[in-house]
Amino acid sequence: MPSYADLLAATRAEIREVAPAEVPLGGVQLLDVREPDELGEGGLPGAIAIPRGHLESRIEAALPDRAAPVVVYCAGGARSVFAARTLRELGYADVRSLAGGFAAWKAAGRPVARGDGGLSAAQRARYARHLILPEVGLAGQQRLLAARIALIGAGGLGSPVALYLAAAGVGALTIIDDDVVDASNLQRQVLHTTERVGQPKVDSATRAIAALNPDVAVTGHKVRLTSAEAPTLLAGHDGIIDGTDNFATRYLVNDVALRLGIPVVHASIWRFEGQLTVFPAAGGPCYRCLYPAPPPPGASPSCAEAGVLGVLPGVMGVLQATEAIKLVLGLPSVAGRLLIYDALRAKLRELALRRDPACPTCGDGVDRAAIPLIDYAAFCAGA
Repeated sequence: MPSYADLLAATRAEIREVAPAEVPLGGVQLLDVREPDELGEGGLPGAIAIPRGHLESRIEAALPDRAAPVVVYCAGGARSVFAARTLRELGYADVRSLAGGFAAWKAAGRPVARGDGGLSAAQRARYARHLILPEVGLAGQQRLLAARIALIGAGGLGSPVALYLAAAGVGALTIIDDDVVDASNLQRQVLHTTERVGQPKVDSATRAIAALNPDVAVTGHKVRLTSAEAPTLLAGHDGIIDGTDNFATRYLVNDVALRLGIPVVHASIWRFEGQLTVFPAAGGPCYRCLYPAPPPPGASPSCAEAGVLGVLPGVMGVLQATEAIKLVLGLPSVAGRLLIYDALRAKLRELALRRDPACPTCGDGVDRAAIPLIDYAAFCAGA
């Protein structure tokens, strides 16, 4: 059986190696195959990082163009040779390995990008599984930490959304809810605990998020959202989570979001069914395309009357958190589609949503800055 040294020598005979001085900073894709715990030392500017052990499963998503030139590097120049051969076997036509690896690059005085990207050692450990995802990586985690998301409601939907956005490292959460924790909430509102019954939900949510992730700054507003306050409270956010079970607030959130140019991640729950979509910041469709006008008072049963399966808001809230994270990262969302989840039958359906050209808030010729904000009568209490 050949030794490691023999395998390395044979592979080097197949793969072209380039010296640091031969590597241009531009016009070539740099691929770092070191392990995540090595990245704190720094790296080549503009490199993407995929550990050698994950190369086969992740390279196609990160580098779809197999004709583009690639320079692979590791710490000392050995792993990159084997990685370059793997890329050639996968059909990449122009692959080279950096001779001497990152150590030679630094010794040659070539420019080095900070390895932590502004992240502390604790943050690199906390978000390690994000950092190795090509769709997230260091740049994506930086965007998450800089993001501001507003949650309307800290109840059934808002609970899983808040927990998962905080866990993901969304840096600033604004929570708007005027309710207090009730014993009947605890069947589904997992942000809250028995000992916090009677406390404002905003305060309970803030405590839960602080215990989960100290990176996250929480701004709480113990108010019901109204047309007078909504523009000020929601301005400057990267996304809005509609976690209400209240037609009045849903229409208001839709209208003010269109005014401000902020996307809305919408979900609703009722008994065993949940619905999910994203209303874009511009171009529609919006909530009024889906439901042009609120129902008359009394036409919609309250949540207390209809009931809701306790785990259902968890399912839909996690989907909302997923869509919010994708919006921050610039990944495709479910905008233009309505997902309908039937928990009782374990079925998921999808309907197409189209912008209504006559919609009063996103239709043709609408001046969004002049969209009126209406305080409808409330039809249903919190989720």
